[in-house]
Amino acid sequence: MRTRMLLSMVIVALALGMGACTRFESTYMKEVGEAGDLRQQLSALQQQHEELLDENRVLKTRIEALTGDLAEMTKDRDTQKAESDSLSQTIVELRGRIAVLETENRKLRQDTVALEKSQKEKVRKVSTTYQDMVEKMKKEISEGQVTISELKGKLTVNMVDAILFDTGKAEVKQGGLEVLKKVISILKGETEKAIRIEGHTDDVPISGTLAKRFPTNWELSAARAINVTRFLQEQGIDPDVLSAVAYGEYKPISDNETPEGRAMNRRIEIILIPRE
Repeated sequence: MRTRMLLSMVIVALALGMGACTRFESTYMKEVGEAGDLRQQLSALQQQHEELLDENRVLKTRIEALTGDLAEMTKDRDTQKAESDSLSQTIVELRGRIAVLETENRKLRQDTVALEKSQKEKVRKVSTTYQDMVEKMKKEISEGQVTISELKGKLTVNMVDAILFDTGKAEVKQGGLEVLKKVISILKGETEKAIRIEGHTDDVPISGTLAKRFPTNWELSAARAINVTRFLQEQGIDPDVLSAVAYGEYKPISDNETPEGRAMNRRIEIILIPRE
């Protein structure tokens, strides 16, 4: 009896143990399943994390590129603005320069017109002087003692020495003074020209006692030019416009091989030229 009780108790204990074991195994398997699910979720989350990191790196790279592009665009924009501002300033300066040049050009045209008018007036005056001179010296011109020429505003009165000087003399003779007075009456009205008196000789050397006074033709031509110049001053010609020049034998207008040629080379020239 007692044995059967013990056996029954053992069976009950085993049954209870097996039930507990079954419950434990069921709980374990459940936890194992849950752990597996968690590992899968963790793996998925890690995979998603890696993907997000990769996307983040791509986005950072894109942002850096875009930032660089933006900086370059800003730099280009600033450069273009600076170039545009510089170009605008240059245009303003050029317009100002054009305005100045147009003003200067108008003034230049006005000055040119005035100069042309002045030149025409000067030429007209020289032509008038020339005509007056020719009219007053008809006799001397017809006798070949005086020639008068006009070229580009330059008037030249050429007088052979015989009409003004005795042979070997530098002082103007009385007849020569009368001829010079005709010239002076016209020159007195000429205020815009300089008057140059040139002395010329032939190439025959100075000889005899005359050489003591005039060692060469330089001295003779200079003395004759100076005496004519002094007479013009004495007759009221402004000395500021007068000058005397000696050329001696070195500017002939004819051949010195003939008496006629040498006579033409011995001369006084009174030249009207523009004042400096």
